[in-house]
Amino acid sequence: MADYHFVYKDVEGSSTQWDDIQRKLGNLPPKPPAFKPDPFTPAEDEDSKPKDKNWIDHKTEEQLEDLEDDLDDDRFLQEYRRKRLAEMKKIVKIAKFGSIIPISGSDFVREVSQAPRDVWVVVTLYKDGYPECGVLMQCLEELATMYPATKFVKIISTDCIPNYPDRNLPTLLVYNNGAVKANYVGLHTFGRRCTPEGVAMILCQSDPVLNDGQSEGEASREAVLEGVRKRFIEKVITHHENDDDGSSSD
Repeated sequence: MADYHFVYKDVEGSSTQWDDIQRKLGNLPPKPPAFKPDPFTPAEDEDSKPKDKNWIDHKTEEQLEDLEDDLDDDRFLQEYRRKRLAEMKKIVKIAKFGSIIPISGSDFVREVSQAPRDVWVVVTLYKDGYPECGVLMQCLEELATMYPATKFVKIISTDCIPNYPDRNLPTLLVYNNGAVKANYVGLHTFGRRCTPEGVAMILCQSDPVLNDGQSEGEASREAVLEGVRKRFIEKVITHHENDDDGSSSD
């Protein structure tokens, strides 16, 4: 009578003696690691978190507004909360525009004439297919990004002024408090070579048209002009260095 050797798995996933022997002989692949569930970690209670600067920094503006009564006993955190709220509101104010907004004739009064008193509006009259308009638009797109507290809009010239002559394109109109403060007709107004720095210098000749949101009034104008001069010098230096590198490699 044959001698049968019975083996079994008493727990799912565990090995029999026979399996262990076969693994030692190399006839079976290694035994997979036993499954272990991730340890349970209870969700952190919001009230149990330490109330410090880092805790304040992770709050939204709305959450910080709601915290006013909860921090009455901690003067340091209450003051820090006020500073964080001021920073958030300032960032929102600075990020008001930041690009050239296309408008139609029916939008003009609302978007330009009725703009807030503290907002300068630069209006570009243009038409597609005119290279001069494209050159100026590239410069204005860069300025709109750099000075997001200034409102830049563009409108097809004849939508703004019926029968406006194409020979006058592009034209810039500068508005503040509902009135035209300056106008610049034609690309030649900005010099032989139209650059963002050149356009910025002309726009800020007498008024604080360009504003990055960090300062106001005459201080804003002076800060813009100083920044423009610095960037212009940096570009000139970079241009000459590139020329020198090119000549030395010939």
